[in-house]
Amino acid sequence: MRSFIPTRPTTLSVLLALLLAQPLQAEESDSASTETSPEAVVETPRAPLPERSEVDASALQQRLAPKEQQQLQAADEEFLSLWLPANVATPSGAVIILPGDDESADWPQSVGPLRRKLPDAGWHSLSLTLPDPASDAPTMRRTVEPAAVSDDATTDEQTTASDEATAADAPAEVAAIDAPEPPVEQTPEERQKAHAERVMARIDAAIAFAQQQKAGTLVLLGHGSGAYWAVRYLAERKPEGISNLLLVAAQLPKGFGPGLEELVPQLQLATGDFYYKDLPADRQAALKRSQASKRQKHPAYIQVAMKALPGNREAEQEQLYRRIKGWLSLKVEAK
Repeated sequence: MRSFIPTRPTTLSVLLALLLAQPLQAEESDSASTETSPEAVVETPRAPLPERSEVDASALQQRLAPKEQQQLQAADEEFLSLWLPANVATPSGAVIILPGDDESADWPQSVGPLRRKLPDAGWHSLSLTLPDPASDAPTMRRTVEPAAVSDDATTDEQTTASDEATAADAPAEVAAIDAPEPPVEQTPEERQKAHAERVMARIDAAIAFAQQQKAGTLVLLGHGSGAYWAVRYLAERKPEGISNLLLVAAQLPKGFGPGLEELVPQLQLATGDFYYKDLPADRQAALKRSQASKRQKHPAYIQVAMKALPGNREAEQEQLYRRIKGWLSLKVEAK
């Protein structure tokens, strides 16, 4: 009986089987490398968000006529101010308007109406953009990027040896870039000091611009917390050529001091203090300023109580303008 002997596979068949199996093994190897590869965490600085005041200024640039806009330089930053020349042949001077916190250079309450109306009364107007009360501290953002897979590494031992050699040869500067130091947080006191310096620099720039226009008499007018910055600027810088101050609905910025009842009487210059008597807090604050001025025997401090007209904003703004115009005529133009 004949026995069956299986035929030995040919060499060609063996080679063909190996070639067909090789791509599958390569795909499995790549997949395993991708799954086991660690992720590289790269520290990159996040671009700072624009301040609210910058966003408002950009909106004003789109809305207002270019001839009203003046880009002034304060230290290392530019800021928008709005300039309107007096509508008379012989101007009385210039009123520099400081808006309050979260207000723009054309704020619809007090700031915008006054800057537009004062030129009809014979005064140039220059309304400033003040920086935000507190800027966000810089932060770092962690972004995850997959690590590159080396095609040349065939074993774990070879990969480890290659990484060690690369790390040994890398300069120290590369390591510093890969691991940046976190930003240093400012203390509240440092943030307040930095903010005050920015505000003072902008008022300096505004005064310099007004003087370049040969404006003559200069008056600082502060609305809300802008009144505090006008008072503080005059108390600290004591600039020559400014002897008139206007306060409208004066407020103390959060976290700052001393109070206006301490600062205003020390100035000893012509001061018009306009406040709304309908608001109890404003009325009490105005009373403290008045009493302090009497104790200091302030020579030219005048308070003007106004009535708020929330149902008729146009009439309320016209009332303020007429009171400001009357004070300017009495204290400045009469000289």
